[in-house]
Amino acid sequence: MNTLKALSDELLAEAYEKAKKLNLNKDFLMHLESEIQRRDLNND
Repeated sequence: MNTLKALSDELLAEAYEKAKKLNLNKDFLMHLESEIQRRDLNND
């Protein structure tokens, strides 16, 4: 099960921005980006 599906769009966006700022693992960032794209959200 993809646990990111449980996050609201807002929390997903916040998690992505914080992960970028903290320079977290690229695989983790890619996982977040994939979910953002799946939801057709703007991550600018």
